[in-house]
Amino acid sequence: MRRFLLRFLVLSAFSFVLIAVIAAVVVWVENLFPAYEGVLNWIENRIMLLGTACFALCMAIIFCVQWLQLVSYLAEVVGAVQIIGEDEQKPVELPSILFETQEQLNQVRQKIKVKEVEAREAEQRKNDLLVYLAHDLKTPISSIIGYLTLLRDEKRISPEMHDRYVAVALQNSERLDDLINEFFEITRFNISRITLEYSRINLTRMLEQLVFEFQPMLAEKNLQCRLDMPADLQLRCDADKILRVFDNLIRNAVTYSFENSEIRITASVSDTAVTLNFVNSGHPIPEEKRVRIFERFYRLDASRSSRTGGSGLGLAIAKQMVELHQGRISASSHDDQICFSVELPLS
Repeated sequence: MRRFLLRFLVLSAFSFVLIAVIAAVVVWVENLFPAYEGVLNWIENRIMLLGTACFALCMAIIFCVQWLQLVSYLAEVVGAVQIIGEDEQKPVELPSILFETQEQLNQVRQKIKVKEVEAREAEQRKNDLLVYLAHDLKTPISSIIGYLTLLRDEKRISPEMHDRYVAVALQNSERLDDLINEFFEITRFNISRITLEYSRINLTRMLEQLVFEFQPMLAEKNLQCRLDMPADLQLRCDADKILRVFDNLIRNAVTYSFENSEIRITASVSDTAVTLNFVNSGHPIPEEKRVRIFERFYRLDASRSSRTGGSGLGLAIAKQMVELHQGRISASSHDDQICFSVELPLS
């Protein structure tokens, strides 16, 4: 556009100069050659028309040049787009006048490469998860079959051994049920559109009940869970979804806490929001893992079995539930202290 305006201005100036020159030449020739007065009068009477014709001709030339340049630039851009799709290494190079377009295309290309890497990593995590779950499904099934076979074949088994075999078979059946639920959770998390059903709840009572239900898990590692929050704290939310968030956070804290340590749940209230902190003592989370901890299928320790590491969906689901409530969730790690913070609006 700048070049077009410059050419237009140059052309206008050229046309005025040309008309002035023609007028001057006509006057000069008329003085020197009176015999040609009729021809010169004809030219003089039509000088504006001739100037206009010259101006129009020059404009046509400019438009043709601009059109050819535009076609050329479009061809360059099309070629650059093909490079983006075909050659991952070759940078996009365009004429200097298209420098901004070149930079934008290179940025788009970089973003596409980043998205491709993220998509491959997400797919790989999902595939790894399915492998973990498939392996873990086989383990309890094999154990259940083995102990039930022993119960069938051992005719003179003692009551103690009978109870022990039944307890192991039951434990593995419960584990199998958990794994199947995880498979359903993966499918549900990918295809469902979640809607919220709001009601007013007593947040303090909800957390007290939830901590009580975790007592068996806490006892296995000799953990204490201390609740420090205002009595009868009220919150308007979807009770089931928020309960799911707290369940995931407490379960995560129990899984990654040091034995013989304490889990603290605190709450602070402002005029507009309530903030809950779930703090436990455990190995610090490296920064590169902390920033990805809320991603779907991301597991803090990929070497863990799903018995301890989970499906990699718990924190991702918690983040989604909190954000559906217009809240925020974050994680921090300092020394041996790990803290998950949940901020929920009061209204």
